[in-house]
Amino acid sequence: MPARQAALTASSRNRLLQAAKRLFAANGYEYTATSAIARDAGTSESQLMRYFGGKSGLLEALFDEAWHDLNGRVTRVVDAAGSPREAITNLLQTITSALARDPNLATLFLFEGRRVRGHGAQVRMSGGFIAFAEVARSLVRKGQAAREFDPRLDGAAVTSAIIGATEGMIRDRIIAKSGGSRGFAEREIQRTLESMLAGFAPTHGRTRKTSRVAKAR
Repeated sequence: MPARQAALTASSRNRLLQAAKRLFAANGYEYTATSAIARDAGTSESQLMRYFGGKSGLLEALFDEAWHDLNGRVTRVVDAAGSPREAITNLLQTITSALARDPNLATLFLFEGRRVRGHGAQVRMSGGFIAFAEVARSLVRKGQAAREFDPRLDGAAVTSAIIGATEGMIRDRIIAKSGGSRGFAEREIQRTLESMLAGFAPTHGRTRKTSRVAKAR
């Protein structure tokens, strides 16, 4: 394929992705027609069908490409961390900061993510999200082995709590802003998550610290 034609093809596909992200976030997946996406992207519905096979394929491609980029950033900050707890903190900060910079993507992740369906109408999670969740689970296990997190807790439940809390705060921040409120700042999400992670530390460690403080008084 000639270089110019290849560039035009890539540009057309990218324009469809960007248009879909804007329109899905603004109007919702159900209320966005493929014709509107193609028109906004300056191309045709036949091109949309060629690249993505339809609207659901387009949404899936949006998730897959976004998670590919996010997971690349996550890998870098996790590798640079000095401990599992620091790695999880950096991981969550990377995600919350990225979604704060791209509110359309945040809206899709949090409000349209469960629309990606496989055979039999079963919800099929993005492979990128599954990979992200596995990194988080691995870090929790390492944190428990290092006694940064209480090993008596179920690691899967801890991971679910961390991811769920992060999603919930980002979602509520979006809802507040859509209602005309400033909501809470991104920094407040980080402070809350840091406090939450501290709460997963072994209880006996906190008890000894409390006892020392009490004796000092």
